[in-house]
Amino acid sequence: MSFEFHVSRDARQRYEFDEALFGLSGNVVFAGYPAARRFAQAMNAQRDVAADPGRAVRAGDINAMGLVDEILHHVVELYRRQRNPAAMAGALAALDQSLGSEALETALTVFAERFPTVAAYRGEQSAADYLAGEIGGVPNRQIALEELLLVWLANGNPAFGRYEELFDDTPLADGSAYAQLIDGLRHYFRSQPGFGPDGDDLISLLQRPAMEAPGSLADQLRWISSRWGFVAERFGDVVTIGLDVLREDERAEWMRFNPSDGGTAVFGGGAEGAEAESGALHGFGEAADAEVERFSQDLDWMPRVTLLAKSTYVWLDQLSRSYGRPIYRLDQIPDEELDRVAASGFTGLWLIGLWERSRASQQIKQLRGNPEAVASAYSLMDYRIADDLGGDAAYANLRDRAWARGIRLASDMVPNHMGIDSRWVVEHPDWFVQRTDPPYPAYTYSGPNLSSDERVGIYIEDHYFDNSDAAVTFKRVERRSGEERFMYHGNDGTSMPWNDTAQLDYLRADVREAVIQTILHVARQFPIIRFDAAMTLAKKHIQRLWYPEPGEGGAIPSRAESAMTKAQFDAAMPQEFWREVVDRVAAEAPDTLLLAEAFWLMEGYFVRTLGMHRVYNSAFMNMLRDERNAEYRTVIKNTLEFDPQILKRYVNFMNNPDERTAVDQFGKGDKYFGVATLMATMPG
Repeated sequence: MSFEFHVSRDARQRYEFDEALFGLSGNVVFAGYPAARRFAQAMNAQRDVAADPGRAVRAGDINAMGLVDEILHHVVELYRRQRNPAAMAGALAALDQSLGSEALETALTVFAERFPTVAAYRGEQSAADYLAGEIGGVPNRQIALEELLLVWLANGNPAFGRYEELFDDTPLADGSAYAQLIDGLRHYFRSQPGFGPDGDDLISLLQRPAMEAPGSLADQLRWISSRWGFVAERFGDVVTIGLDVLREDERAEWMRFNPSDGGTAVFGGGAEGAEAESGALHGFGEAADAEVERFSQDLDWMPRVTLLAKSTYVWLDQLSRSYGRPIYRLDQIPDEELDRVAASGFTGLWLIGLWERSRASQQIKQLRGNPEAVASAYSLMDYRIADDLGGDAAYANLRDRAWARGIRLASDMVPNHMGIDSRWVVEHPDWFVQRTDPPYPAYTYSGPNLSSDERVGIYIEDHYFDNSDAAVTFKRVERRSGEERFMYHGNDGTSMPWNDTAQLDYLRADVREAVIQTILHVARQFPIIRFDAAMTLAKKHIQRLWYPEPGEGGAIPSRAESAMTKAQFDAAMPQEFWREVVDRVAAEAPDTLLLAEAFWLMEGYFVRTLGMHRVYNSAFMNMLRDERNAEYRTVIKNTLEFDPQILKRYVNFMNNPDERTAVDQFGKGDKYFGVATLMATMPG
């Protein structure tokens, strides 16, 4: 569905809008939200937005004004079809009587000159010639009269006021009997049949949204949606998505860094994520009862795993200092250290950061003022053991020595995203959530090329570097063809985007299969796999974040325009990704324990229905740290009442790599000892 929008000759000349944005009528035509974005970008290019961000034009506003205008046109069309087929012809005849033929013709001519058709704007047709013609059997004088009325309505709408320069009707009043023409129209339609739910005359009906919600485009759309059921069939979902886009634009303005807080994002945050990660009570209602019970069977060793987590590079540095010699590779880890780990009772060693990391991740951190930074362990170049750790040969050496002591090695798997300069971004760009243009007009990508592969250029959004925006996309440029893609960073909707990552598109079957094959590859090397941010790949959250249902957008700015109904989404992704992973691993790499980092009140679902062997129990750390003991007892009681088998699948922890240390959170006294005792004696 396309929307039209009135733009004066003066505004077209000032902003040098792309002619492709305009239809033959001379109105700007938005065939979709990207067109509104290009329009806003052209305006921002002529405004000093950097000096005065308040002057920035929001594409959501432009889209909403076009939508309101199109709805009003539709109301006029319905009025003609259902109440008064000769409405505009009758109005012209009445105006001819009240104003006189010459004054009427002058008013229409001035309008046609100030709001010209494409041919008139190019100088290929005069206003008089246009008014003498017709389109589809409808005289152009009638079309011009309706357009003039809509321009008057736009100028009188307070919510449009910020953009009044686009359709300013002052030249009409200065050059013709414009005001008298409007008075004549109002008088004429008061004598005609009423329309709408309250039987208003046509002009009063068209003014209602602006009168009922004068200060807000969003409120006008909500009022139309709730009160004008007669337009719902044509505009229902479009209005809903338009509201989502406005909400996302507002949220994008919150995505600003707080310099006093070390560069953290001031972000709206997803209610589900924020509440759950703070340790919300785990209730099990009707939805949980409807979930199918499909626990995976433990192998005999799985319940006895006690896992020690080590950040690999940090640990190697500590070992180097402790043993007084360089220890940089996995095969250099001393046997004595493995003996010490085994003697302490650990049967699993989780080595964080084994895979080849993104070079761009390190560069981004250094460009942001941390010259000693290393790449994130969760922004990956490829799933191969890092070269500087000794590669596969060094890993095999460590694996065999650890296993001789009864220690299984564990690894992270980061299925949500890859590094922005990863092999997949270079070789399989279609696999990532993306668009063909920047999501916001103010986004620019003029910084250094972060790609080490000559085939592509990778550019992060400029505002990320100056602490003014946590941008949601980066730019990928194909060197050979010049093709530009704007790919989304990984994002869970609860904090700022992970700016050194690229979000995989799980609506694609080939992406799901590629990730499953990678998981199987990891499983053949590591008998324990910890899945990072697994909850983001549950179907309900893939849709919530990336393809929201109409009316449910807002988690990630600019994704509302990719809205899908649940039926459409289910057709593209028929089953839960994680259920397929569990079944495939059970068949092809059966001696593997699968551990999910899954918050957002999904812990029970991940083990009971999706079949993960274990799931993080974030309530343990959060509630006991904050001494919310009664609430934690409620969590345990609710779990036992619903299905006690869930309890033994929980991974209870006092800290993890994303949290403060256990000592920092629990101290060194009785609280630490008591919680550690509880952790050691509870199921799980």
